[in-house]
Amino acid sequence: MFEALLFDLDGTLLNIDMDNFLPRYFERMALAARNQGYQGADRLVEQIWSSTEKMIANTDPDKTNEEVFFEDFYRSWPHPPEEFNIFFEKFYDDEFPQLNVFCQPFTGVQQMMENLFKRDFKIVIATNSVFPLTAIKHRLNWAGVGHFDYDLITSYENMHYCKPQPAYYKEICDVIGVKADNCLMIGNDTGEDLVAGHIGMKTYLVKDRLIDKGAGLQADWQGELQQLFHFLKNI
Repeated sequence: MFEALLFDLDGTLLNIDMDNFLPRYFERMALAARNQGYQGADRLVEQIWSSTEKMIANTDPDKTNEEVFFEDFYRSWPHPPEEFNIFFEKFYDDEFPQLNVFCQPFTGVQQMMENLFKRDFKIVIATNSVFPLTAIKHRLNWAGVGHFDYDLITSYENMHYCKPQPAYYKEICDVIGVKADNCLMIGNDTGEDLVAGHIGMKTYLVKDRLIDKGAGLQADWQGELQQLFHFLKNI
């Protein structure tokens, strides 16, 4: 029925409330910058948000999301890239893993993934590509599914678009070599994940941590995680 399965990460594979997690994440980053003596640490979060918005809105296919982010970020940030990029790398290696206390794995997700990898699917982690791969791999580990050999994990290093742009999903199809109508996108956010239907993908809305901000998009299927497990066994 499908050649490829695409999974959102946060709220789909990982039990996490991003409205709670993101402030903790930014607080820790600002504190790390302050502790290392960077002037303007209080402005860091504001600048990251601003540059992330530029990245999400970008439609230039010749620039990765990472390139768009840092081009905008260093226009305003007073510290040089060769210095502050090391700060970012160290933060994601040393500080970010400690944020795992603000989330937990969903029961059954690891077994679901083990079962799927025994079958002939291409499997993609289709998380919004606004984070570096290091941060995404940490969250996959928190979900208990970091050890699988995915066909693609979307990150800001390897993608040129973000959710909710349909081009994000088209790029995934191009990378994995599967037509959209042979893909199933599985996620918990009606506005970001069901957009995949615009290019011909089928969609499954996971309702355990449902995010619905009124996008007005309809999933082909929907249900709690336990219903998803049953659904995937029968495709």
